[in-house]
Amino acid sequence: MTPPALFQALTLRDLTVRNRAWVPPMCQYAVDAQDGVPGAWHTVHYGSFAIGGFGLVIAEATGVTPEGRITPFDTGLWNDEQAAAWSSIVDFAHSQGAAMAVQLGHAGRKASTNRWWPGYPDRVLPPEEGGWRPVGVVDEDAADGLTEAGIEMVVDAFVQAARRADAAGFDAVEVHAAHGYLLHQFYSPLSNTRSDAWGGDHAGRTRLVRTVAEEVRAAFPQGKPVLVRLSATDWVDGGWSIEDSVRLGAELRELGVDLVDVSSGGVAPAPIAAGPGYQVDFAQRIRHETGMPTAAVGLITDPTHAEAIVANGRADAVLLGRAAMREPNWPLRAAHALGVRPEDAPYAPARWRSHYQR
Repeated sequence: MTPPALFQALTLRDLTVRNRAWVPPMCQYAVDAQDGVPGAWHTVHYGSFAIGGFGLVIAEATGVTPEGRITPFDTGLWNDEQAAAWSSIVDFAHSQGAAMAVQLGHAGRKASTNRWWPGYPDRVLPPEEGGWRPVGVVDEDAADGLTEAGIEMVVDAFVQAARRADAAGFDAVEVHAAHGYLLHQFYSPLSNTRSDAWGGDHAGRTRLVRTVAEEVRAAFPQGKPVLVRLSATDWVDGGWSIEDSVRLGAELRELGVDLVDVSSGGVAPAPIAAGPGYQVDFAQRIRHETGMPTAAVGLITDPTHAEAIVANGRADAVLLGRAAMREPNWPLRAAHALGVRPEDAPYAPARWRSHYQR
């Protein structure tokens, strides 16, 4: 019996992921020591998704440099101690049948903020509280514009982080180019007003994300996939559009990127009519118009809805964020709802007795 589309394996390069229900990167702000080293929280957090049956677990936005973190409490991959700590987490995910990726990010002008936890005021942290002066596209009150040398250092930081991700055993890396962080800041016309070769037209504004993607692809093992997360639209007139994303998606495919993780917004305040699957149309357009595999994200919670997205060819995988945190065993419930036999569902052997009864 053919399994539901959501529970069919997906192969990208040499990586075969057991199903199409994936965990997107979700910031935890849980590194109390502020040294970028993941700890016990991260082991349990990511391990629970692997036990729960997800196919690919993508670790949170992980700073490629200390000043590239969103907050001082973020994870990093700028040194070997961090890579070693990630390695044990990845090993456990593998032991449970899940694949694991890490999102490599640089926050740009949105860096050095407070922990996004209840009870922590929304503000930029000064150096005396562990913060720093952010960098961005251009000089502004909150950040210093990157020089040519600074841009080269950022590209190299992504490359070195990708190499450490491979050393840690990650099956894939995702370049974070969405949600108003540095690479998005460069490609959006709302934030990039540079007049040099890193600004201006589409080619100039997308130069940094294309360069990072190309260099990461060259540095990462050829059998392992490279993903890119894009904000498909800024949701603002005169901003980045879905048509721009289709064009960039085709360019990234030519550079060897294997899948685009399609989100939206984040570079400027915008009226976003969020609802179940509100970004799926963007993933569908990029997939159909470029031939690039895509993953869809955005308030997808219902197994039947997730199945329809994949079965109807609107995306190759679905990413469940809030739903996964609420219910780390979501794939097991979804398998039952979609008629998958317990024997064919991704149960951890130690939890077999918990399976849904037919």
